[in-house]
Amino acid sequence: MTVRIAMWSGPRNISTAMMRCWENRPDTQVVDEPFYAYYLANTTTPHPMQEAVLASQANDWQTVARQLSSDPMDSPVFYQKHMTHHMLPDIDLSWTKDLVHCFLIRDPALVVNSYVKKMDQVTSDDIGIQRQFELYQQLTDITGQDIPIVEGADILRNPKVMLKALCARLGVPFYEDMLHWPAGRRDSDGVWAPHWYHAVEASTGFEPYQEPQVSLTPDQQRVADENQPYYQAMAAKRLVL
Repeated sequence: MTVRIAMWSGPRNISTAMMRCWENRPDTQVVDEPFYAYYLANTTTPHPMQEAVLASQANDWQTVARQLSSDPMDSPVFYQKHMTHHMLPDIDLSWTKDLVHCFLIRDPALVVNSYVKKMDQVTSDDIGIQRQFELYQQLTDITGQDIPIVEGADILRNPKVMLKALCARLGVPFYEDMLHWPAGRRDSDGVWAPHWYHAVEASTGFEPYQEPQVSLTPDQQRVADENQPYYQAMAAKRLVL
């Protein structure tokens, strides 16, 4: 039986590096933001490479959910990189019941600070932290799992220890291969990679943690402040070693 792991993150975290980490295992297949086209088809906010994204994936959530939860897989582990803001309220989450879930969090001020380097504007909906908190509660109720939460900065500070602990919580073996990977683009990368993935394409492993320099406008700070309570509630439950 394939272990289907759903990793729930907001944007501008280490989510793509985490996907690289899992894809470098000998037993794992990955998928990159499978609900992105559905999200774009049902919202009005313009995104980079929008038409290419819409053409690259199924646009209805039912098809995507079936692919993720029941389509046959060739690998023992199927790692799904999800963006929480892609999960619009009309999605029936019952398809998630038999997946193994985990959450990747980051301080909202750092998320906003990074996001505005790629996009002209930012709203709370764009960064998905409130939605992440809601999904954590909903998926806990649906699955009955004690869902692990990991902080991106904690992983960067001690990748091996944190990943070993996360693998243990998810019920899969840890591989040293998760700590390093070849540089470059992957066939598994979404078509949006040319806009977003420059740093990870140059990487060969997790970069040592460095405290970012944060400079936010009043409006950007307001977005960060709005999301702090949801982040803090999840951070209080995060995996700490």
